[in-house]
Amino acid sequence: MAEFVFDGAVAVVTGGAGGIGKALASKLTAEGARVALVDLDLGAAQAAASELKGAIGLSADVGDYEAVGAMVDEVERRLGPIDVYCSNAGVATGAGLGEDDAWDLSWRVHGMAHVHASRTVVPGMVARGSGAMVITASAAGLLMMMQSAPYTVTKHASVAIAEWLAVNYGGSGVQFHCLCPQGVRTPMVSDDARGEAEVAASGRIIEPSEVADAVVDAVRQDQFLILPHPEVHSYEKAKAEDRDAWLSGMRRLLARVAR
Repeated sequence: MAEFVFDGAVAVVTGGAGGIGKALASKLTAEGARVALVDLDLGAAQAAASELKGAIGLSADVGDYEAVGAMVDEVERRLGPIDVYCSNAGVATGAGLGEDDAWDLSWRVHGMAHVHASRTVVPGMVARGSGAMVITASAAGLLMMMQSAPYTVTKHASVAIAEWLAVNYGGSGVQFHCLCPQGVRTPMVSDDARGEAEVAASGRIIEPSEVADAVVDAVRQDQFLILPHPEVHSYEKAKAEDRDAWLSGMRRLLARVAR
């Protein structure tokens, strides 16, 4: 298979106003793509887009199917058919078992947002026989985030959706990718002292630009699972090989973080 070409591609990045999304938009622009940065906050999306050559900033609630459809229509009207869709928006919600509204928001952003995006853009990609869909999950989707059940469970859903798409559409010429970073220096981590302690105890906290570099490399190589923290592979392997031992280890880690 030929290497994916970013130069001249049209890309959408949701959650694009900051963190990993902004870094992805910057990297894709540097690779020659024309990028639409999408965020719930229109002003923030437009401000981020103003820093990148040829980029546009748009607002959309990614958990709303009609809003996603309207956003995609505007991108394609202004930039052309979408070649790369980074379904990246994420939320930090619900300590412990969480309240119902935390679960509702998590399902909308970490679950249905990927479904809405796929329903909207994948058929066109399949018809053209090319394209790349990148779903941002988390290492928590392969392992867990101890402090938040809503985050952990819905990030597992993100991984499952990406896998389902790869199986059902992976032979169409369209690429599917699942991004599972561990600790990344974004407000979602740095604004939560307990969460930062948890991710720091599990490994190094990397910069969003490192994540963006890993995504572009993986898309070029048509590699499904993107692990900016390579050690996550060994953690997942240990979990699969002896789940009881892994759970015991996670309890020890939880106790250490709590101290």
